[in-house]
Amino acid sequence: MTAAVTSTNTTTAPARPGLAARARRSFDTHWYAWAMVLPVVVVLAVLVGYPLGRGIYLSLTDANEANVGRTIGVNHIPSTYEFVGLDNYWKVLSGQEGHFYGRLGWTVAWTAACVFLHYTLGLGLALLLNRRMRFRGLYRVLLILPWAVPAFVATFSWRLMFNEKYGVLNAILEQLGMGAVDWLGDSTLQKMAAVAVNVWLGVPFMMVAILGGLQSIPAELHEAAEMDGASPWQRFRHVTLPGLRPVSGTVILLGTIWTFNMFQVIYLLIGQGASSESEILVTYSYRLAFQGIRDYAGSATYGILILSLLLVFAVFYRRLLARQEEAR
Repeated sequence: MTAAVTSTNTTTAPARPGLAARARRSFDTHWYAWAMVLPVVVVLAVLVGYPLGRGIYLSLTDANEANVGRTIGVNHIPSTYEFVGLDNYWKVLSGQEGHFYGRLGWTVAWTAACVFLHYTLGLGLALLLNRRMRFRGLYRVLLILPWAVPAFVATFSWRLMFNEKYGVLNAILEQLGMGAVDWLGDSTLQKMAAVAVNVWLGVPFMMVAILGGLQSIPAELHEAAEMDGASPWQRFRHVTLPGLRPVSGTVILLGTIWTFNMFQVIYLLIGQGASSESEILVTYSYRLAFQGIRDYAGSATYGILILSLLLVFAVFYRRLLARQEEAR
């Protein structure tokens, strides 16, 4: 019996360079791009990274006005706050802190109502301005004006109009034989007034963005649909809306993030008269940090929770849009 011995030559793949080696190679090849990006990275690290890291750290402590370090004249009082881990998050999420879920519910309702009205009104105005009409340029300028006015100026103007004694709205109601309304005194009316002001501020952005999306849709698609006998509603549903999907996805996501954090409208319109029912999460976080006995740890906890909620929403929303694109 003979045994045949076969020899196999095994070749091993070259080892993949490490992260440091790849980074060095990328820097050697694209050093100009790295040089251009570096100032932006530094600025973001200073303006965003450090405050975010500091906020996360404070949310894990019991820091407040009484135990933080401070300097009074020549005397320096050291910090005495302690690390408490996730206790602050547990107090908020378990309901021990107070009315977190009530404020969260109103914040979500406020965001949904404003973004829905922003988009629908902006879409309607964009459809009108996309048609040929006289003085179309003038109409565009007039409708963009609310967006050009600083938010705090517009909010204070609306606050004067909502004034119970001297406001324009109550003057109109009195001319119609109706009594004056305390727009900023009742929690329900506070919410309605805040939504109205924020819609007035936010519609121009939606209108401009959607108008750009409408003008990017090829006219041949509408002409082909019209030649096939499609009605105006069918052309809007099957041509216009699908063509606006990329723009709509972006503006709705941005509008949701901006409205969820719309501090100035709630705070400047209602001010100190804001009840717990009309406060959104971001205004309550501000009140914890800057009013009364300042609770820095509680304010930081609310800030991190707001950031987490928006990140979760953004991730799921983008995945939903991606699935819709794959299904087409």
